[in-house]
Amino acid sequence: MDGATALLAWLEILARERRASPNTIEAYRSDLSLFLGFLTRHLGEEPDLDAIAALRPADLRGFLADRAREGDSNATRARRLAAIRGFLRHLARRHQGSTAAIAGMRGPRAKAPVPRALSPDAAKDVATGIGAVHDPDRAMHPAMQAARDVALFTLLYGCGLRISEALSLDIRDAPLPGQDAALRIRGKGGKERVVPVLPAVRQAIAAWLPHHPSPAPDQPLFVGARGARLDPAVAQRNLRNWRRLAGLPEHATPHALRHSFATHLLGGGADLRAIQELLGHASLSTTQRYTKVDAAALLETWRNAHPRAD
Repeated sequence: MDGATALLAWLEILARERRASPNTIEAYRSDLSLFLGFLTRHLGEEPDLDAIAALRPADLRGFLADRAREGDSNATRARRLAAIRGFLRHLARRHQGSTAAIAGMRGPRAKAPVPRALSPDAAKDVATGIGAVHDPDRAMHPAMQAARDVALFTLLYGCGLRISEALSLDIRDAPLPGQDAALRIRGKGGKERVVPVLPAVRQAIAAWLPHHPSPAPDQPLFVGARGARLDPAVAQRNLRNWRRLAGLPEHATPHALRHSFATHLLGGGADLRAIQELLGHASLSTTQRYTKVDAAALLETWRNAHPRAD
């Protein structure tokens, strides 16, 4: 059996037995076709299963170097290596192949993207203006949707929550005026943190609760048109509609409000470790990405203001 035939068989297994998505199948097909093409040039003939089993780490490094010369980013090459790793493990299980070529192989480290925050005015605009958008295809009264969305996005920006964290809250968790100005959040890995709640957040949530269809303590704080816990995709769609209406940048997403929360705190002089605690980051290095955002903002200010910046 040659490599191309083995690849088709593996892709069929991924689709039929593992129910991989069409996008995943296509990505693996593309990555491994490039790899088999490289091996054909590298070995001087189309590789069969014996030739693939005899590969060494140097052969894989040669492929990654070839892709780097073609302009692949670290993230793309890491993804291609992951596809190769899965394919070789499949051949080892089904055809007594070898995984020696991938033993100890580490993929290129993808450069962590710099978080893309909104300006303070744009973030406030999202939190307060999104109530102007109503989806007529949804069976929810416009005033109800407006109060819910303003409360949700004010909470995201005011407390720096992940969308999943905000939507996991129940009514009993709702921070209201006159109550303790803190919110207990269970984040990734079940790690708990306490986040201060601004008066504007408490007021927005208080304005939403009279519209809630079933305000029992154990009910979801944010609900959809049918009364179930709000789907993140609905919140993302509503923000997408608003940013287009308001002329906001394409990176104005629910998660960008979390980035904005951290960036604006840092710009206001907040301590990095305090921001780490507020965001629930396990590692300070994750939070340190925001120093790059702040530095980028300072550089942009300098370029716009300094008479010799040109």
